[in-house]
Amino acid sequence: MKLLIVTVVEEYAKEILQLFKKANIESFSGSDIDGYKNSAQVLMASNWFPSEKGGVESAMFFSFTSEENIDILFELILSFNNNLETNNPIRAAVVPIEKYI
Repeated sequence: MKLLIVTVVEEYAKEILQLFKKANIESFSGSDIDGYKNSAQVLMASNWFPSEKGGVESAMFFSFTSEENIDILFELILSFNNNLETNNPIRAAVVPIEKYI
């Protein structure tokens, strides 16, 4: 079992859910997050009363799943990212789990 972490811009949230389904990843959690690309944007957003939201609306998903499912998902994400017209690819990382209950 491994921990899969995926981040996407909000406009691709539905697409990643479809990719999860194709990869047989049926149990996962998600959260809305703000994504940042550089520290200048973070510094601009750190004042007390920002006039604009500093980050990009994004989503993060994570799942404890098998390596087989992760391999399938990574192939699907690679294919999806290769066909993007924007500079906001789906990002994914895998963390090994030493113990779990």
